[in-house]
Amino acid sequence: MASERDALTGSLMRVAPRTLYSGGNQATLHRGGEALFPAMVSAIGRARHEIWLATYIYDNTGSVSVLTQALADAAQRGVRVNLVVDGFGSRSSLPELRSRLAEAGVQLTVFRPLHRWWSWLQPGQLRRLHQKLCVVDGDVAFIGGINLLDDHYDQVHGWGENPRLDFAVELRGPVVEPIEQATRALWTRASIGRNFRREMTALATSAQPVARAKRMLRRLRMPKGAKPGDEAHNLPPVRAAFVMRDNLRQRRAIERSYIDAIRKARTRVDLVSPYFYPGRAFMRVLVAAARRGVEVRLLLQGKIDYRIAALAARALYDVLLTNGVRVFEYTPAFLHAKVGLIDDEWATVGSSNIDPLSLLLNLEANVVIRDAGFNHALGAQFDNALSVSREIDPSQARMRSLQGVLRRGFVAWVAHIYLRVAGITGRY
Repeated sequence: MASERDALTGSLMRVAPRTLYSGGNQATLHRGGEALFPAMVSAIGRARHEIWLATYIYDNTGSVSVLTQALADAAQRGVRVNLVVDGFGSRSSLPELRSRLAEAGVQLTVFRPLHRWWSWLQPGQLRRLHQKLCVVDGDVAFIGGINLLDDHYDQVHGWGENPRLDFAVELRGPVVEPIEQATRALWTRASIGRNFRREMTALATSAQPVARAKRMLRRLRMPKGAKPGDEAHNLPPVRAAFVMRDNLRQRRAIERSYIDAIRKARTRVDLVSPYFYPGRAFMRVLVAAARRGVEVRLLLQGKIDYRIAALAARALYDVLLTNGVRVFEYTPAFLHAKVGLIDDEWATVGSSNIDPLSLLLNLEANVVIRDAGFNHALGAQFDNALSVSREIDPSQARMRSLQGVLRRGFVAWVAHIYLRVAGITGRY
């Protein structure tokens, strides 16, 4: 059995590229839009050349309106502002975005738009743009889990008293370049998909079609993953890596970055994810870490937004608790953070949940930072959130109960059907 587990984990290691770090970066942690949006507005206000922005949800409500005005102002003073939003996550906001931003000169495009209900019948519509990225003048980048949405507002549940728990990172240094490249490629991909006929006509009638085709391919190119053997040793601080999940070369890069780090954990593994339903390899290394004495703590949602997601996570509680994993539920407000902390140096913040939608379907982006100072700052936020959360009593675990088996079986069946509809084959 152990050899089968090692083979499964090893096969995942081979198909996903290793994380490629750069040194000499600066990283600033932002908690919530309350901290992030003013930092973005400040950077946008200083922009002189171009802005690249990608987000799942753009809702021009509350605190986001100031950011919207900053983008419009930048476009009107001659800065090229390129914005791509997801066609599902931002569908209700598109009319306002077009009137406020597109008319101001912002280059707005939509990733996989949903014009009619039958749009869902098109192949790939379940694979959404879930990244949250912003790059200004190639100098500063913002990446994390925070949508362009007021901290106190939820599109389904309305306004809340306490702000949503979420994080983003402001970056400067060499790590900004691959983030800009990815955001540029994503915008180009969505733009060409929307205007495919016009692009092909322009290509066919161009005086230099080969050169034009090469330029188009360069714009579409995503950052490459690292080759096996690339390490973060001997790089100056702060060491950081941009890790993305796409449906081409980096299908399991984010999952692999987690698994690789957890396998090496010596003292602690702290994970935050509102939607938690990991694959077999991920679950096995997590349980193995707890069994060898590593303190493993999970912070999951206690205030439920989607019941099926909560059911999926809670179906695993028995297995986790009986193997020594500590599980906490965050109850003061909605939880939206996607954060990982391992030992005293490794940390990640991004858009990827630990569930099949994020790890196998959606376009996701995380930053991995290996720096004791950043790890400490993020760890303090984690401990603060844990102090106001509810820990699940391990004595409640009944891993072999009929109810637990049926619940896990039902969730596994639903996940299996969903992934098959989305075109994913194989075992998760």
